[in-house]
Amino acid sequence: MSTLPRALTVLPGPAVTPAASRRAARRRGRRESATAWAFISPAVVVILGLSIVPVVWSLLLSFRADDLVTPGRWVGLDNYRALAQDPNFRTAVGNTVLYSALYVPLSLAGGLALALALNRRIRFIGLYRTLVFVPFVVSATAQGVLFSFILDPEFGVANSLLHRLGISPQGFLTDPDQAIYLLVLISLWSGVGFCVVVYLAALQDVPPELVEAARIDGAGRTRVLRHIVLPTLTPVTVFLLLWQLITALQVFDLIYVTTKGGPLGSTGVVVYFVWQQAFQMFTAGYGAAAAYVLAIALLVAGGALRLVRRRQERTEGAVR
Repeated sequence: MSTLPRALTVLPGPAVTPAASRRAARRRGRRESATAWAFISPAVVVILGLSIVPVVWSLLLSFRADDLVTPGRWVGLDNYRALAQDPNFRTAVGNTVLYSALYVPLSLAGGLALALALNRRIRFIGLYRTLVFVPFVVSATAQGVLFSFILDPEFGVANSLLHRLGISPQGFLTDPDQAIYLLVLISLWSGVGFCVVVYLAALQDVPPELVEAARIDGAGRTRVLRHIVLPTLTPVTVFLLLWQLITALQVFDLIYVTTKGGPLGSTGVVVYFVWQQAFQMFTAGYGAAAAYVLAIALLVAGGALRLVRRRQERTEGAVR
């Protein structure tokens, strides 16, 4: 006589109401939120402590006469009015504008030219790309020390080579007429590498079928570059333009190591002026006001580039 297994019977559990389900979901959401905040709270503390709080504090400081040691006093817009009449600040602004006007377009043009030259399959291309990018990794302090030795007017390698070529020795970084231009060249030695890497990455996204179609239609290299490659690189160029402009307006460490704003103030820039006022002259409120003038200039430049980019996008959309 066979025995058949008896069917298992499952006792019905308590019914789950929609309200209980919502409460459970809310509890799970609160637990997930607490876990997420536990992970990101260190970063939030760092951002608040090193970014937002100093920005607000320095803004309030720009309206005060304060040396960071003795009690200060509220002076309102007096610091900004004094900046407008300060010849040293005007000189620093002029040097910063000159430096930026030379460094930004030359770095973009040099980066694009090198990227086009390195965007091909030749032997040792990886080595060439690495050698171009290595100077960007070197810190500005190390660059300043290196070129201070090379351009030393008495014992430097540069004047030694000029002497062998029969050229009279130069003052280089000690010459007011040469110093700012040499600083631009030193910055280009390192800054072009970043533009090369970004442009190389962007050149990989240029549609090869468009280039091939243009060549089949008889377009030469110049026309392909002008009508296909450069328009494709426009977003990257706008990004690099803004990035290099910010870098140029904030230059400090290279000048601090090499010339310290000299000779005769020919290389004094806005950031170096801020440092002098805050930590040499102990007029921190005045220096903070100069820093916020620079910040406003950066915001205006960024906003202008953004508007230009939006207008280009509208124009391209209308053409399509």
